[in-house]
Amino acid sequence: MLIAGIDEAGRGPLAGPVVAAAVILDPSRRVRGLRDSKVMTPERREEVAVDIRAKAIAWAVAASDVGEIDAMNILRATLLAMRRAVDALSIRPVEALVDGDHCPDLGCRAYAIIKGDRDVPAISAASIIAKTTRDAMLVTLDREYPMYGFARHKGYGTPEHLAALDMHGPCPHHRKSFAPVLQASFDFW
Repeated sequence: MLIAGIDEAGRGPLAGPVVAAAVILDPSRRVRGLRDSKVMTPERREEVAVDIRAKAIAWAVAASDVGEIDAMNILRATLLAMRRAVDALSIRPVEALVDGDHCPDLGCRAYAIIKGDRDVPAISAASIIAKTTRDAMLVTLDREYPMYGFARHKGYGTPEHLAALDMHGPCPHHRKSFAPVLQASFDFW
């Protein structure tokens, strides 16, 4: 049975998209080192991501951009990105296992699993693919807006990022509906 693991990266940051991944692992091609992406070093995440992409039956990523996040809220934007990731798979899963406590409408059986990124290999794989994809997006964004330090903090509300927001105001990739960005917008303008 084709089972997709689904997870996201980037619900909490102040900038950048929320990225979701869907992965259907091949039981005959084991991927070593699967675990919650948050407990891995960036280097190890990248190594395992390469292995996942090479050995999975199918994998896909999708995102919801800052405009969608601001328009519909982060939860709905996350569920939309998850649905887009499943729709982008080259093979339709029979079942989906989703990290967390909410499931998007996927057109197949779907089950929410709290701490699924820690406990379910297919969700761990999706966690790693989503995180490495989003991190790469923020490194690219850093080249366009180096004053914010996106390559270092990936858009999270670190003291460095908050200080840059205070100094420069938000850029088009900041989530205007998030309180620190909204406050910086009022302070800046």
